[in-house]
Amino acid sequence: MNERRRGQARTREKKDFFGEVEKKEARKLKSRREKERGIWFGLGMLGLVGWSVMIPTLIGTAVGIWIDTRWPGRISWTLICMLIGVILGCLNAWFWIKRESKRD
Repeated sequence: MNERRRGQARTREKKDFFGEVEKKEARKLKSRREKERGIWFGLGMLGLVGWSVMIPTLIGTAVGIWIDTRWPGRISWTLICMLIGVILGCLNAWFWIKRESKRD
């Protein structure tokens, strides 16, 4: 019975392996067909990443400045809100990159 289970496990592993190879092959062939997407797509993605990090950072900084002018104190809300904006922007950029990589 153990031999049968091992054989089934090996068969499953082979199917998984061949499935991964097929996915990579299809992605490679698709990228060869879409050659014009290269440099412009890369520049556009770079711009998207830059804006998706910069906008939340600027919003966080503006909110922090507003809080600091309304309620001054020992804590710099500008820096805290700016850091939160950077973190949210990086998560946003990661989301967009992950989404684009799944399309391929």
